[in-house]
Amino acid sequence: MLKRAFVAPDPGRIRLRFASRAVLGIGLAVALCGAAGHSLVAAIAGGLAALLALFTVTDATVRGQAATTALLPVVGFPVLALAAVLHDLPVARGLAFLAVVGAGVYARRWGPRGHSLGVFAFMSYFSAQFLHTVPGRLPELYAAVLLSLAASSVVRFGVWCYERRLAAPVAVAPPTGGAGLGRITTRQAVQATSGAAFALMAGQVLSDQRWYWAVGATWWVFVATTSRGETIVRGFRRFLGTVLGIGLGFAVAVPLHHEPVVAALVVALSVFGIFYTAAVSYTWMMLAVTVMASMLYGLLGVLDTDLLVLRVTETTAGAAGALLAVMFVLPVTTHAVTEAWVERALRCVHTCTARAAARLAGSADADPHRSVAELEAILGRVRLSLAPLVHPLNPLRARKRRARHVLALLDDCAREVRGLAFVAADPEASHDARLAAACWRVESAVEALTAPGRPARTTVAAALPAHPAVTEPALAHLHGLERALAELAAPLHSPPRAPLGATA
Repeated sequence: MLKRAFVAPDPGRIRLRFASRAVLGIGLAVALCGAAGHSLVAAIAGGLAALLALFTVTDATVRGQAATTALLPVVGFPVLALAAVLHDLPVARGLAFLAVVGAGVYARRWGPRGHSLGVFAFMSYFSAQFLHTVPGRLPELYAAVLLSLAASSVVRFGVWCYERRLAAPVAVAPPTGGAGLGRITTRQAVQATSGAAFALMAGQVLSDQRWYWAVGATWWVFVATTSRGETIVRGFRRFLGTVLGIGLGFAVAVPLHHEPVVAALVVALSVFGIFYTAAVSYTWMMLAVTVMASMLYGLLGVLDTDLLVLRVTETTAGAAGALLAVMFVLPVTTHAVTEAWVERALRCVHTCTARAAARLAGSADADPHRSVAELEAILGRVRLSLAPLVHPLNPLRARKRRARHVLALLDDCAREVRGLAFVAADPEASHDARLAAACWRVESAVEALTAPGRPARTTVAAALPAHPAVTEPALAHLHGLERALAELAAPLHSPPRAPLGATA
């Protein structure tokens, strides 16, 4: 797990830049809050706002990121005010928190911007509980948040805007399902609200002062997940990361939090760890979050060993709320979500093939490279949705083998598509009748795999040429695609729990 977090490949050193810029942006925000004479509470609120702006705003373009960042206080300030007004009214405070949870998750239907604004709204309410915000503190907190967002934006969009030198990432919207409760974001909003209600009640039983930790645990389990399996795995990883972080907190935060310079250094290292490990290990990210939170409580003068133990129990209650919600409230199965992503991947394979063939036929407007980038993004989502099935603790061995087989074959498809796009970019490449026939067979294979009433594997395999070994690079890649698509028929057509037989 440690190797995965810190030795994982980092093409272009994007994660290193992401984490380093975060430390610089958040550090500048906190320093300016201090220079402006804001209290420690306001500086912490500003630092958290800067962290959220740098972490959660993920629009595909720099202009979109700037627009979303500008909208954060528009959403966050009213929520912060609501939390402050209801601070001494436990029942109303809890009901309002549940409403914020549901609205925040539902906002995911509007893509990255909706997700970012939903997270910021939730964290505005959460931080108000964390900092015991009352109406009289609102002007100072508003000023600190605005100053911090401005400081982090200067770093992100001015001093260190490395995205301007990168190709714009491909935005891949998640499958949404139908309307009403058939829409995944709607079902998840209901699930998150239900799980948060359980967590809120359990959290109140454990502590009438730190009850919001349980609600926060439920919320963050739901963020960035879609299916029941993804949510369960994320809940386990959150619990594990919190436990490891508490252990480190006993060794670092408890004895050193009275030293301001050391505490600031540990917080900076924790911020770096959050941003550097987020893309590769949720467990290690949560460890860094827990250490940072422990240090912040130390700076606020309330840290002790009982508080750290309470955080574990509250996190357990929150994870349990999420688990109960995804199991019994409008469940979204891993199979259904994975099937939708795999179908999108296969459709993208067909699009890539068609555009490459058109390019080889002489069409200057046909560009398969954009479709290849989209396929890579979709395959990332396929891997995420299949993660619960390939997890080492998954006891369903047949489903684990099937999931690994599907991933391997989709990777084969991606490799062949990349090769085909590379060949199509060669101005010396030419089109012939064999290429057109091979592209038609790939299209037929994709239709056989994705259309209702799918035919048996033999129907797809029958389209394969008797002698697939060819010398022409384009035809070689197309025949490789045909073979991978033919093999996909077995794991995709049989029931999820059935053995793979010859393909196992």
